Amino acid sequence: QVQLVVSGGGLVQAGGSLTLSCAASGSMVNIYAMRWYRQAPGRQRELVAVITSGGSINYADSVKGRFTISRDSAKNTVYLQMNSLKPEDTAVYYCAADIATLVTRSDYWGQGTQVTVSS
Repeated sequence: QVQLVVSGGGLVQAGGSLTLSCAASGSMVNIYAMRWYRQAPGRQRELVAVITSGGSINYADSVKGRFTISRDSAKNTVYLQMNSLKPEDTAVYYCAADIATLVTRSDYWGQGTQVTVSS
C-alpha cells in the first residue's frame, strides 16, 4: 500500500520561508510526476508546482520566483521551498504523485498541511 506523508506546514510572518516535504512509501515500482496543490478557504484547489521524473518543472504564475519544487528520488520525497511568503499563500497544501505499483498506476495523495502567513 502506498502512502504519502506531508510535513512542514505552520505559521509564518509575511516575507518568511517554509519548506514542505512529502515522502512516499510502500510497494512502488516507479514514481512519475510529483505535484503540490493548495486550497484556500472558499477557493478551488490550485496546482502550485509539478516536477516530473525527468526533472521538468512548472509553477503556477502566482508562485514563480518565490517557490522551488525539488525531489530526492533516493528518498522518494518531494519538497516545496517557499520564500517571500505572502498572506495570500495561506492555504492547506497537499502533495500528489503519479505512482506505479506492481498492479496499477494511479494518483496518490498526501494529507494536507496548513500554511498560514500573517501580515
